[in-house]
Amino acid sequence: MRWWSVLLAGILCGCALLPSAPAPVARPAQFETAAFALNGRISINHRGERHSAGLRWNHQAQSDEMLLLAPLGQTAARIYSDARQATLDEGDKHYQASDVETLMQQVLHWHLPLGGLHHWVLGIADANSPAKIERAANGQISVLYQSGWEVRYLRYADTKPGSLPSRLQLSHEGLQVQLLIDEWEWNPQ
Repeated sequence: MRWWSVLLAGILCGCALLPSAPAPVARPAQFETAAFALNGRISINHRGERHSAGLRWNHQAQSDEMLLLAPLGQTAARIYSDARQATLDEGDKHYQASDVETLMQQVLHWHLPLGGLHHWVLGIADANSPAKIERAANGQISVLYQSGWEVRYLRYADTKPGSLPSRLQLSHEGLQVQLLIDEWEWNPQ
């Protein structure tokens, strides 16, 4: 019986050491123009083919870098774009085009609309393009239709109107993308 109490005490002490759930992340002031990095996961379903990867996205005012990560954290592909060009590195293969959507379509046979996506992950529409928006009772966007894409907001970090999305589903011409955001970082270098 004594070993049972020692085991129970050990379990309880171990539970006390577990980290608490992260606090919900809110958008900072002037979030529309703020640089950010996010960590998460992405799942692509395109014409019957399914792919999934870890995701590290660093968005700056003039550039974007996306790392698609293999299950053990190795970089499977690196996508970089700025005002001059877009590059995609996949192992020892290097691809280049004038814009990231064209490059992704040529190499991966699907693309993410980074121009709109950096707004959508913040829970807002791109102000440079017409949009149709459906909102939940608390004011958060539940569905956004913009630039031929349907963006469904499946979960937010919190129920407060200013909280950030944590799960999105994007659909466009036979492409379905699930994006799960685990962590945000504001103004990364």
